[in-house]
Order: sequence, then C-alpha cells, then structure tokens
Amino acid sequence: MDSKLQETSDETKAVKMLLVVAVALVDQDNRILIAQRPEGKNLAGLWEFPGGKLEVGERPEAGLIRELYEELGIQTWESCLAPLTFASHAYDDFHLLMPLYICRRWEGIPQSKEGQALKWVRAGKLRDYPMPPADIPLIPPLIDLLGV
Repeated sequence: MDSKLQETSDETKAVKMLLVVAVALVDQDNRILIAQRPEGKNLAGLWEFPGGKLEVGERPEAGLIRELYEELGIQTWESCLAPLTFASHAYDDFHLLMPLYICRRWEGIPQSKEGQALKWVRAGKLRDYPMPPADIPLIPPLIDLLGV
C-alpha cells in the first residue's frame, strides 16, 4: 500500500470527539480569570480557562452558563457571551473541540467552588502559566483583543 494512502487512512479513523466550552472572563482592568486544575483531575496543576464539558443535547452557551455557576458561583447570560475563537486538539485517546467565549458582564464574585486556585492575569502574561496543550492556541487571539 502506498505510504501516503496509508497515512491518509490512519488520519480519517474515527476518534472520540469531546466538546467542551470555555470562557475568558475579563474584569474591568482587562485581566482574564484562569483556574488551576486541582489534584486528582487529569492535567492537575495546569491553568485553564473556566468552562467544561457539555451535557447531552446542551447548547454551548447554556453549558457555559451552567459551568460558570457550578465552578465559580457567578451568573451570566447568553447576551453577555461573545464567541472569540476555538481550539481543535488531538490528545492520545480523544479529539477536543473547544469554543472560547469572552464575557465582560456577570453577577457575583468568582469564587472557587471545586477546589481550584483562581488568578486574574493580563493576556500578555498567560504564557507564564503552564496550560493544557489545547488552551495554548487560545492565547494569541486574547492578546490581539486585549493587548499585553
């Protein structure tokens, strides 16, 4: 079999697709909230944008609103979520597709509800925090939007 053909057929094999949603919460000082994955979770210790997996049949915006309430105790609305970019990343055992939204308006003060550390960071400093591979490509659009 032609090696190029073999390579193409390997790339088209079915893989588990995981859809998660994430948000860059931006405060009045143009800082972004990131959360550190707690011990016991996959990729523990890495910093990420708040969000999570969608439930079956759940729309991305509704899932993000739910996740923000569950993880941070804040309330926001669909009209306050603006899609910015997305990540598409192949992990060893699944493929992750993750839209990133921007949110500047919410009700409440973000607090850790799941044992994760929280930190407000300028877009230009996001690379100073170790992140999962899928989150890293989300940084340049945030720098373009918010500056360093």
